[in-house]
Amino acid sequence: MNILANIAVGCVALLHIYFLVLEMFFWDKPLGLRTFRLTPEFAQASKTLAANQGLYNGFLAAGLLWGISLGTSGGAIKIFFLCCVIVAGGFGAYSVGKKILWVQAAPGLIALCLVLMN
Repeated sequence: MNILANIAVGCVALLHIYFLVLEMFFWDKPLGLRTFRLTPEFAQASKTLAANQGLYNGFLAAGLLWGISLGTSGGAIKIFFLCCVIVAGGFGAYSVGKKILWVQAAPGLIALCLVLMN
């Protein structure tokens, strides 16, 4: 069960690394414009804010990977960062769009359940 939990946590971390790359480096590029359904004008105007948001996603990924790297003693760290992911996903679903609930919060919740069952 520990291996399955760590795979799920690792997948959530990889998702947040992907979010980091999209928000920090591709926000105003064709991939970012398509992914986030942005106009070029809005993307240019909000580029700095998106980069900041991407950095936060990187911190979430780093925390999850840190928890995995600690082995069995990293459980509390994984739980903390997964809770952060779930709260961020819930707020994003409320403030931006419901899709974020499924893309961010749901994978975090699944991983949290697996960690807690371990």
